[in-house]
Amino acid sequence: MTAFTQDMSNYTSEFRRVEGTFVERLLLLEVIRDAGMTGIGEFYHDALKYLLQTAPNITNREEQDAAEKSTVILCQGLGAERVTAAAQDLWLTVVLFDVAKDTVNEGNAMQAALIALGQVGGTDFIPHIVQRLTEYNSQTFRNAETRRRMQMAVIGCINALEVFQDVSGYRPVFFVAYGAYDTSVKQIALNALPNIVNDPADVIIELIQNPSLAPDIKLVAWNEMLRSKAPNSSKARVAAVALETGWTYSTTNQAMRTRLSDMRKSAIDIIRQYGVADDSVYANLERSYNTNFINNTPDFDEIMLTMNALAAIRSDEAVEILHKILQELNLRRHSGPWGDKERLIFQWAVSCISVTETKNPYIRLLLTTITRADSYTPFEQSLARDALRALGN
Repeated sequence: MTAFTQDMSNYTSEFRRVEGTFVERLLLLEVIRDAGMTGIGEFYHDALKYLLQTAPNITNREEQDAAEKSTVILCQGLGAERVTAAAQDLWLTVVLFDVAKDTVNEGNAMQAALIALGQVGGTDFIPHIVQRLTEYNSQTFRNAETRRRMQMAVIGCINALEVFQDVSGYRPVFFVAYGAYDTSVKQIALNALPNIVNDPADVIIELIQNPSLAPDIKLVAWNEMLRSKAPNSSKARVAAVALETGWTYSTTNQAMRTRLSDMRKSAIDIIRQYGVADDSVYANLERSYNTNFINNTPDFDEIMLTMNALAAIRSDEAVEILHKILQELNLRRHSGPWGDKERLIFQWAVSCISVTETKNPYIRLLLTTITRADSYTPFEQSLARDALRALGN
């Protein structure tokens, strides 16, 4: 075997024999592949160059099939041998066997060439692969056979972009994962997304802010950010955007409004965990509270998450929002309305303030006032006293 791997000239001559057929060349390649030869990248590369020169002229269906199967073997060999010099010819192979063309190829050769491009480190062709995959994402294939062949190419694009780990590949692979593809193809894309880039924050922000994308896509983009390997600071940065978009995107569709609410609540909880990335967070947290508080059917989950986030942040701005909440409740306790909603939120507000460790004198004064006001029940007064003790009073 070692002797064979040292000199492949006879095999090269046999493959390039003018009177030879591609059926015969395929048999030769199968013998070489099955023999497990290594160190023969130059042979594979030379054979692929010859195939690229001659395959476009084939008209016989049997020969076309043999040429495509031969291409798969050659691409797999070049990938396994990591023949970096073959990148250009591998891309030419992608173009020759492009399933979008009016050809009869099965898609196997294009897929194998794309996978090999990743294996040989053909980074110069990342923009071309991204463009190809973006084009596939924009097309609709109603014919089952055309769809099957196209998805073969899509899988090849995903594989290459996953290997390249370039951020430009994240967006088109995302749209495969959440596009109109077969479940198996979408799963391949989902599995690849976390491996393409550790921190996709910039891409996710663009998707969430894009006004042409529906809330259900924005929500899954946000969830992909949470699933990523991004640092907490990046997740907090995207959370700020997700919370703001959850309020600024306008729709009358109830299902879409629910998606926006789900994104807001998830973002608020991430802000609770990882902190405030920019000052827009405070205004939007206050909006989450106020909008629900004045609503006839408030989302108590969003109210609770908002107040818990403010308590966890503990900044002066966060404490001031909690102070305003308690002030409003105090006014209602005296002049109404005061119902189950107000009672529940009062308990949450006092409890949240008690863990902030604030030294704000106005909050202490308000809590002291509550402990002495006849309008409050003994239970409510005891909550205020407990909060004062927790704050060191």
